[in-house]
Amino acid sequence: MAAVNREIRLERLTKRYGAVVAVDGIDLTIADGSYCCLLGPSGCGKTSTLRMIAGHELISEGEIHIGDDLVNDLPPASRPTAMMFQNYALFPHLSCVDNVAFSLKMRGVGKAERHAKARQLLELVHMEDYAGRLPAQLSGGQQQRIALARALITNPKVLLLDEPLSALDPFLRIRMRGELKKLQQELGITFVHVTHSQEEAMALADLVVVMNEGRIEQASDPREVYNNPATAFVARFIGGHNILTGRVDGTSNGMTVVTGGAGARFMLPVRLADEGSTISFAVRTDKIDLSTDAQRQDNANSYLPAVVQSVEYQGNWVQLGLEAESAQEFTVTLYEGTYFESPVSAGDQVVATWAPEDAHVLR
Repeated sequence: MAAVNREIRLERLTKRYGAVVAVDGIDLTIADGSYCCLLGPSGCGKTSTLRMIAGHELISEGEIHIGDDLVNDLPPASRPTAMMFQNYALFPHLSCVDNVAFSLKMRGVGKAERHAKARQLLELVHMEDYAGRLPAQLSGGQQQRIALARALITNPKVLLLDEPLSALDPFLRIRMRGELKKLQQELGITFVHVTHSQEEAMALADLVVVMNEGRIEQASDPREVYNNPATAFVARFIGGHNILTGRVDGTSNGMTVVTGGAGARFMLPVRLADEGSTISFAVRTDKIDLSTDAQRQDNANSYLPAVVQSVEYQGNWVQLGLEAESAQEFTVTLYEGTYFESPVSAGDQVVATWAPEDAHVLR
């Protein structure tokens, strides 16, 4: 038996609403059997992309391939996809088993056969004991499981999820995302999941696609996106990074020397030839050390004179907000024990330092 190809390829995919370009000629390949999260703020184009894959939005330009098939002109029911909507869209007058079996009923499958298949799916999502209940008799998490079973009953190659966890409370959201990941791995089908939650995307995805203003800023695995953000937008949106700017001032020991305001000096682990140009780079908030010696200059590392603006205790971590000329905002995250070995307060002058290899030049 030939292997099923569940790869998705988007080529120059574009969506216009009148003069507004919602999706701007994106190219993306989502590997067969992977979990992909489309991540970005409201209006970035992620939901329009998902709806074009599903066939619920017409394509303005470009192509969508699922497996070996071009699906541009296929209606939603003819595509090898199933969609789980944000509000679950369960029929309030139908029992759980009939909600799950509904699409098979529309295809003319007999009652006994479709109920047997529906009960298999209910068992898969641990809802077999609720088969006879109406949606109003279920909790939000239970309704989500019914919607998930209904989406899976047609054996799709691709499951499309439109912010499926947004209506759940924080505790249940964490529990359900674990179940989603486990289910995707068990089924082996391709999941495409729209979210605006960075934490959700990092926890679930094999491929994180960060979108902004209809374009893809970066598409990679979660660790690469977090440790090596491609652009300032990605660094800010993913969080946990400071963005700094300075002037290229030459080279030293194979590294680029960058100078900032108020005596700041940065070492970048690359050679840049454009002396005198302005450059931006990112450094993770948890890669930074603090010293209360405001005159400290460490020629081996980057250093940034600053003033403490805020101190927030967050359990395992203490987060400090600093004011510095070379960064609009600057945050340092220290382990609780590290901070209390040498605590600082708002108004203290400090020097932030970090190793050159912890700086990442932005595109």
